[in-house]
Amino acid sequence: MTPAARISAAIEVLGDLEARRRPAADALKDWGLSHRFAGSKDRATIASLVYDSLRRKASAAWIMGEATPRAVVLGMLRLQRGMDPEAVAALCSGERFAPEPLSATEREKLAAASLEGAPAHVAGDFPEWIEPSLRRIFGEELIPEMQALTTRAPLDLRVNALKVRSREEAHDALPHLGAIETPLSPLGLRIAPSEDGRGPAVQSEPEFIKGWIEIQDEGSQLAALLSAARPGEQVVDLCAGGGGKTLALAAMMENHGQIYATDGDTRRLAPIHDRLIRAGVRNVQVRTPRSGADAVTDLNGRIDCVLVDAPCTGVGTWRRNPDAKWRLRPGSLEVRRKEQATVLDRAASLVKPGGRIVYITCSILPEENDEALEGLLQRDPGFDVVKADELLASAGLSTLSSFVRMTSHGLQLTPGRTGTDGFFVSCLRRR
Repeated sequence: MTPAARISAAIEVLGDLEARRRPAADALKDWGLSHRFAGSKDRATIASLVYDSLRRKASAAWIMGEATPRAVVLGMLRLQRGMDPEAVAALCSGERFAPEPLSATEREKLAAASLEGAPAHVAGDFPEWIEPSLRRIFGEELIPEMQALTTRAPLDLRVNALKVRSREEAHDALPHLGAIETPLSPLGLRIAPSEDGRGPAVQSEPEFIKGWIEIQDEGSQLAALLSAARPGEQVVDLCAGGGGKTLALAAMMENHGQIYATDGDTRRLAPIHDRLIRAGVRNVQVRTPRSGADAVTDLNGRIDCVLVDAPCTGVGTWRRNPDAKWRLRPGSLEVRRKEQATVLDRAASLVKPGGRIVYITCSILPEENDEALEGLLQRDPGFDVVKADELLASAGLSTLSSFVRMTSHGLQLTPGRTGTDGFFVSCLRRR
């Protein structure tokens, strides 16, 4: 496919998203099935165009003066890809499979492209209704922080200390990936996003198959490290899902002590078993709920650390899932808040005196972070909030204090401050 034909395809996919309001991955898959002549590179490039358009949907529509799929793609090429009007016009020749030629108005809009005077939700490309929440956490840094969430995320790897002596050993085994060491996590390697949005096939690498590395955002790595899980402890990963943080905890604990991994959604636990074997983990029991029954009732009051990687809106992952921002609704936030209250109450019943709850979300909304913890503290006054400085020191990460944003009950990682996905981490200790 020609570059122009790929632009036309991206416009077509965005039109499908607008009409059917579904995940971009589904629309892209259906487009690929109905256009089998498109090769893998074509499909990857079209996906990159679609996701970049969704990242800049509001600002692209603003500079073009309309929000049609064509206008959004053209505006994105100007704002996100930095193409001048002539370069955009060259792709819109109207020839076979190419978009129609630019109108005089479109040329003028592209030439004058500016976000000066744009409201915050346009300049930052986010739904207008969450602006009050975001202002409470970011204040005057709102627009640059949200603009950081419109960039492409890198591919981060966590080096598995159960299999590899050092990060340097893993790095030296993968020179062809062009990875660099992550600046904040002592266990991370980072691969920059490619021009066409395609990443390397890490999962086919021998080092991945041998369990040397796992795919995990640096922010997620830091969140696991902030749990300060120690060898010999009794730990519950209450929302374990596919096991990313479970694996990180096992490596931190050097396979000593016990981790109980469970999740209310049994389907999410499916990948964890093979991942544990590949990573060389021996101190994890996977507790799969049966018929909706609680799988860790026998552990009430016995646990040193309960990790709560809570269900949330995922606002902090918008670099990777830009279509999700435009599907977010107030009702979905309320659903997540209720789920967070339920899982925090369950965590509280597991912790022994002196034990701790480590609460994590991939969200930047105060309602899901500080306010969720405030709710637990009101329902169960037997907990104290561990101060952020103490939390960082206990994990050996005091140098993070100059990067993270401190909140009333925890700390916030963001693309703008830490170069990671948006994560919130807090620790509560039972008296």
